[in-house]
Amino acid sequence: MLKQQVDGRPCAVAWSGGADSTALLLYLHELGLNPTAWHVDHGWHAVSSVQAEQLRNRAQAWGISFFDSRISTPADSNREAEARQARYAAFAKWADEQGVAVLCLGHHADDQAETVFLRLFQGAGVMGLRGMAESRRAGQLTLLRPLLAIPRHDIEEALRHAGVDWLEDPSNVDQSLLRNRIRHGIFPAMRRAGVEPRELFTRFAHQAARVATELQFRLDEVDVRQGAGGVAVDWRVWSTLSPPVRALLLQRMMAVLFGEGRVLGRRHLALVERWTGQGGRGGLDLSRCRLSRRKGEVYLSASNANQVDTAGKTEDAVPLHVQ
Repeated sequence: MLKQQVDGRPCAVAWSGGADSTALLLYLHELGLNPTAWHVDHGWHAVSSVQAEQLRNRAQAWGISFFDSRISTPADSNREAEARQARYAAFAKWADEQGVAVLCLGHHADDQAETVFLRLFQGAGVMGLRGMAESRRAGQLTLLRPLLAIPRHDIEEALRHAGVDWLEDPSNVDQSLLRNRIRHGIFPAMRRAGVEPRELFTRFAHQAARVATELQFRLDEVDVRQGAGGVAVDWRVWSTLSPPVRALLLQRMMAVLFGEGRVLGRRHLALVERWTGQGGRGGLDLSRCRLSRRKGEVYLSASNANQVDTAGKTEDAVPLHVQ
């Protein structure tokens, strides 16, 4: 199956040196897929540069090409997100330079459970609660997660059986990181209470995926029309949609208008629902855009960057989490 997904294209593995990415790298190597190992050192601990050199030596011994980069990220509350952004920027650069089309990631079933819990904790909707996708596009790269259904324990046992060790990243026990507090505090507490979080949150992800498929089906039935300076949909269609589908439709309209990545906050979504319930009277100023009803259409157009919304406050950037 993995060979079919790679389909002869040049591939790489995001290799941290941990058990999951080490197992994945060796698996692809044994399959004859000739993976390249990409390692990003965020410099979060004193021995990170030493570990990067250890990985270089291991890759050389295994006959695997190795590329690494050291990236500094701020030590603040957003450092996980900023580190991820910097890491994927490095991946995109290497992909362009090396002609790599497929990047394999070592996320496993326990990582998926942590992701679903984290998104639930942050107030995500069903689209976010699907968790990480087994396959998706990221710019010119196809991202694959072949281990997503496999528990961490099984991966580590397979490496022990093969006589292969791995590196433990000291940052994995850093309790200032929310994911680590979930992994080392909340999930063990759930297990002591008789609940297996991996099974629970994986089931949440599967259920969310089924609901998301239905929402996507409803969304795809809506005709989004792009005109001069804005995006429009039929008012009658808009007004009869359920709020979750309307939120997804608004996000799609935002993507057409501004490009992927722009989302509205929950406060603005509440304003949109109230505006819709009142028959779309007047215009509604959102974050750098304006929603209005024009001749039987709902019309979304760009506005001034510092536009103040109808509540008299600037957008608070609370994430929508619908994708």
